[in-house]
Amino acid sequence: MAADNSNTTERLVAAATQLISLLFTTAREQPIRLFFLFVFPLALFGIISIYLLLHLLAPKPRPPYPSEKTYLTTLPSGAISPPRPLPCWYDRWHAEGCLKEQYPTVPDGFDVPDQASIEPAEVEVSVVVPAYNEQDRIEVALEEMVEYLDANFGRGQEGGSGRLLPTLERPKPGAGTPGSRPSTPHRLVFKCENALGGGRVQSPPRERPPRGYEIIVVDDGSEDRTVEVVLEFGRRHGLHDVLRVVSLEKNRGKGGSVTHGLRHVRGKYAVFADADGASRFSDLGRLIEGCEDVVDGSNRGVAIGSRAHLVGSEAVVKRSAIRNFLMRSFHFVLMILTPPATSRIRDTQCGFKLFSRAALPHIVPYMHAEGWIFDIEMLMLAESAPATPVLASDGSVIGTSYGIKVAEVPVGWEEVGGSKMSLVKDSVRMAVGLAVLRASWMLGVYRRRLT
Repeated sequence: MAADNSNTTERLVAAATQLISLLFTTAREQPIRLFFLFVFPLALFGIISIYLLLHLLAPKPRPPYPSEKTYLTTLPSGAISPPRPLPCWYDRWHAEGCLKEQYPTVPDGFDVPDQASIEPAEVEVSVVVPAYNEQDRIEVALEEMVEYLDANFGRGQEGGSGRLLPTLERPKPGAGTPGSRPSTPHRLVFKCENALGGGRVQSPPRERPPRGYEIIVVDDGSEDRTVEVVLEFGRRHGLHDVLRVVSLEKNRGKGGSVTHGLRHVRGKYAVFADADGASRFSDLGRLIEGCEDVVDGSNRGVAIGSRAHLVGSEAVVKRSAIRNFLMRSFHFVLMILTPPATSRIRDTQCGFKLFSRAALPHIVPYMHAEGWIFDIEMLMLAESAPATPVLASDGSVIGTSYGIKVAEVPVGWEEVGGSKMSLVKDSVRMAVGLAVLRASWMLGVYRRRLT
């Protein structure tokens, strides 16, 4: 019996040796034939398998439920309002896109809006706050937000402090209150027209600018009293229809909450900030200035808060060694798997990012990631946005600019306890999610199309 097994093994080894010898001889004498017979089919099979696997693994956002398109706020009487319809620029944008697909050739006299357009802003700043079981931390963050927003933007024509600044004042480095150096939104220069060929620049037509602000708290299926705490805060501070609470029926993750909130913002600037208040909200002025510095001829721009300047500081040194190791490892993976502009960003994960209103249609409708990795998808979408004309000061087109520029702005930040993130498990998930995200965009599983 042992002899039979030995003979069988010898025959298998001999057959394998002959096969390898045949392949080697064929590769040497007829390399093209070997390529088409073996290498090409195997590579094609591998690509198709990965493509099908990505369709199974890649995140696919669920559509919102009807109740998630309403909000609650407080009334002047102190009572809680009944659910109110939540304004949604995305619905209109999507309807206009479908109309454009239905009528690729526009009939005379039939106006189909530009797919990149977005309805005008109604307030100056919209703040989106994703919240999941944040009853113990969110009130402190809201307090800082309201204090800063009231002082710099007011609450519209009436209410609030009434201090409505024509331009935003930039806070001094390290200060928690606005400084004295005004920041002029110089992007308006690019919208001016040449004055009768004389080389002079006319001022843009004066329109009443949007005033005030709104705060949209997106409750991501919390199991505690987050909603009650937020509404009570709004009642005490008189934030009637300024502080709005949107409740998701089922948990979607931080990325899903932020994306849902950004679909319903009314502001000229849209910013999302974490509910823990770790980022210093008074640095919002720095983000707006950063956005104005990189805005293009179509008013598209993004500014992100960065903690990279804190590397080596006490706040980072006090972290555990495993946390710092995972942070550096993730950044290394990020450099490998992301496109050039995104890979150069030193801090992609800070929960304090601002978008000009014109940038939103190029980013928000195409979001898929709903977990911790969503920040990177936003930055990748900004980098891959369609080109826009570059205008000279006289209004003439002097070139094109590809993608939406991103300004990385240093902001104040401090560690806040109570994080929902599991250090090792979520770090591994983020690395896997980044690989899936990048492969999905490269192989066409995700595309810039109506979803």
